[in-house]
Amino acid sequence: MKRPCACAPRPTRNGRAAAGFTLVELLVVLAILTLLAGLVGPRVLGQLGGAKSKTAAVQIADLDKALELYKLDVGRFPSTEEGLQALVQKPGTVAGGWNGPYLKGGLPNDPWGKPYRYQLTGGAVEIVSLGADGAPGGDGENADVRNVK
Repeated sequence: MKRPCACAPRPTRNGRAAAGFTLVELLVVLAILTLLAGLVGPRVLGQLGGAKSKTAAVQIADLDKALELYKLDVGRFPSTEEGLQALVQKPGTVAGGWNGPYLKGGLPNDPWGKPYRYQLTGGAVEIVSLGADGAPGGDGENADVRNVK
């Protein structure tokens, strides 16, 4: 008697070979995966946007602290013209007291890849990220993030 190959499909009771998943089973699994992606995807992306805004707020707080150290050493905040670059490179207008760089790794961009805006107005420092859209104002991920209360 000839022995069947171990790799050949085995016949079932009705004589047909078991071939694997049916098309209907595959379509049901695909539909379930699509529903899950539709429900979970927007929530995950929403958290990602919130994380970038929180990252910007933390970076702005770090810049604010570095500016305070700069002020202790130099006696004043950098002018608007000197900008945040004064934290990593000594400005030509500073005669002495500069003990920088005040930031490790250089001046960071915001989480959307744009430089932070810096302005000194009447002794008040303002550091701003314009959000994902790069335009003033906005809601959600497009909202401005700033250090000014």
